[in-house]
Amino acid sequence: MSLIIVSGLSGAGKSVAMHALEDLGFNCVDNLPIRLLNAFIQDDEVRGHRTAVSLDARNPIPVLRELPEKIAEIREQDLDSQVLFLEAVDDVLMKRFSETRRKHPLTGDDRTLLEAITLERELLHGVRDRADSIIDTTLINLHQLRDLIRQRVGHDTVQSLTLLFESFGFKHGVPAGADLVFDARCLPNPYWEPSLRGLTGRDIEVQRYLGANDMVQEMIESIRTYLDTWIPRFEADNRAYLTVTIGCTGGQHRSVFLVEHLAKLFSGKREDVIARHRQLDGKTS
Repeated sequence: MSLIIVSGLSGAGKSVAMHALEDLGFNCVDNLPIRLLNAFIQDDEVRGHRTAVSLDARNPIPVLRELPEKIAEIREQDLDSQVLFLEAVDDVLMKRFSETRRKHPLTGDDRTLLEAITLERELLHGVRDRADSIIDTTLINLHQLRDLIRQRVGHDTVQSLTLLFESFGFKHGVPAGADLVFDARCLPNPYWEPSLRGLTGRDIEVQRYLGANDMVQEMIESIRTYLDTWIPRFEADNRAYLTVTIGCTGGQHRSVFLVEHLAKLFSGKREDVIARHRQLDGKTS
């Protein structure tokens, strides 16, 4: 079993850290009651997976004081475990809480925000001392924090995104979820060939017609080159999905052919490639 305990100050980025670990394939449990920790990690299903748990000041104060001892007990077990602790300076934490509607878990009628942050530091001091990795998020943004999480847990490779190719007809509007839009209306239109008018870009006759055209091949190569260059940069920015839309007038011939061709091309070198045809599938948005 691989276990990561995520702890630290409220507002320091624990939620971002948990999301990053989830993206790396960890089963994540946020705000696990501390006294359930031992029973949780003894569960056979839990032991069969990489797991991350968030333990912080949302637990009652008397229980929170027990956390360093609980961590020491886990260290004695046959587990691949590590503690990740996140913190930031007081001024930054106060600013972050001022920009959100969330309340610090230790604030109350008799305790100001600054007093709550100070108390939380004191309560988690023993956890910080036992941490394998401490990340100060004072001067980093959420993207940089995700990168640091991957590096600290030994997964410093970028995640593979899901690549969706979608054809559409411009006369029905551009798809709302499009990340990239390519316009194929300048290409020869099979609609004006009587024998091809009732067919689609999936039919062999249309594919032969368009595949033999130099301008069509030039567009395919231009889109392929663009995507080969920029997909790794989208992945490096932690993008999980990229929707590439290709439109022609009606979404029947040219855009369908291009999507089918490009999806097949990229399926040969990537795992998660999907082809969809908005107009052929009966969708209008």
